[in-house]
Amino acid sequence: EKENETAQCPLEAVIDILGRKWALLIINAIGNSSEARFSELEEQLKIVSPKTLSDTLKQLQREGLVNRKYHSEIPPRVEYSLTQDGKGLWEAIIPILKWTTARGSINGRTCSPTKCKLKRYKKLKNSD
Repeated sequence: EKENETAQCPLEAVIDILGRKWALLIINAIGNSSEARFSELEEQLKIVSPKTLSDTLKQLQREGLVNRKYHSEIPPRVEYSLTQDGKGLWEAIIPILKWTTARGSINGRTCSPTKCKLKRYKKLKNSD
């Protein structure tokens, strides 16, 4: 029984991260472009408010999944990228994206590689 408890601890932490609203979409958007500015993320994720996007990016930074790089230029520029752990998570969610796309819809919502901007997924799908 102790072994099962130990195995659940890391899983609970992952579920806590993955269960945050918009976290996977943000990770996928950054992963698709390798580096993304805040305005680019806003454009890709129109359904996410700027405050929620900012708050979620900060949480993902604290979790060690997202890097924030500040360029002191005029005007100032900030770029987000995935850390090694973030890239690992992004690669791990590809099967979920494939599964979702194969189903066609979940709870009445449809999803396609084009609609969800799954550029990386399309590359993986073509390599099958």
